[in-house]
Amino acid sequence: MMSITATELKANLGKYLLLAATEDIFITKNGRIIAKLTSPYQNKLDMIDSLFGSIPDTITLEEARKEQLETYESID
Repeated sequence: MMSITATELKANLGKYLLLAATEDIFITKNGRIIAKLTSPYQNKLDMIDSLFGSIPDTITLEEARKEQLETYESID
């Protein structure tokens, strides 16, 4: 996480656009956070990372899909 002033962002926008691809950047004005510059893909990458390893090695991806479909069908 990085915090910069609005003036700094305005002066070096290209630099911070590149940095935003890898980390969140909070923009401040008069000492208060007014915005957050972030990658639109970062949340998806974080979600994928959090799911890694959630399917046991003893089950195939196809079996996991079938089990998930059966669970959703039983809810209806």
